[in-house]
Amino acid sequence: MTNQATNTAIYTARIANINLHFSAPADMPLLQAAELAAMPDLKMDSSCRNGTCRICICQLLEGEVTYRIEWPGLSLDEKREGFILPCVAYPVSDVVIGLRV
Repeated sequence: MTNQATNTAIYTARIANINLHFSAPADMPLLQAAELAAMPDLKMDSSCRNGTCRICICQLLEGEVTYRIEWPGLSLDEKREGFILPCVAYPVSDVVIGLRV
């Protein structure tokens, strides 16, 4: 995961479990981009939207994200294993996400 300045690029996010794709602007959290895609089959759980409740936790299978908060609600082990909080994770490349099932 990277710490990078604001970027206006638009990436592609893919949900591996259900093979759906959506546009993911670099200046928007992945959760918000998924919601704007308005796909009926795409349901990402969420609550706090600030990286503390962990309801949206999922795994980053490919690509990179950055955070604009100092330390999202993930343990060091979870970060090493590729877990992210899409409510506060901003893409810096195309990404593939694995949702919890």
